Parts: sequence; C-alpha cells; structure tokens
Amino acid sequence: MLNLLSILFGIVSLVIVIPATIPLLGWANWFALPLIVIGIVIGQMSSSNGGRNFCLVVLLIAAIRLSIGGGII
Repeated sequence: MLNLLSILFGIVSLVIVIPATIPLLGWANWFALPLIVIGIVIGQMSSSNGGRNFCLVVLLIAAIRLSIGGGII
C-alpha cells in the first residue's frame, strides 16, 4: 500500500516537473520537490522499492532542470 502511495506522489510530481522543463517555468520544480521527498520517504518505508526508485528518477530530472536554469529560471 505504501509503495502505491509513493508511486502516486511520484506521478503527481512528474505532472508538475514535465511542464517545468519549458523555459521560464523552472520555478515550478520548487513546488514538486517537497512532494518528491514525501514520496521517497513513503517509498522507503514500503517493503517494495519501485515507488521510491520512481520518485528518485523524478527527483533527478527536477534537480538537473534546476541546475541548468540556475535554480529559478
């Protein structure tokens, strides 16, 4: 159940992160980061690690986009 909840947090975060890759929308990643961290923590408590790994991939995408834009753009 916790794994499913973690995947749900990851999907919601991914819906926010994908449009944030467009120039001048990078600030939206800052709204997705807390959701991603919550998904990682919930996935860590699960017996399965699929949800946690999915959230880590979404976190990697958001972090790369934030680093390219300098944290804001």
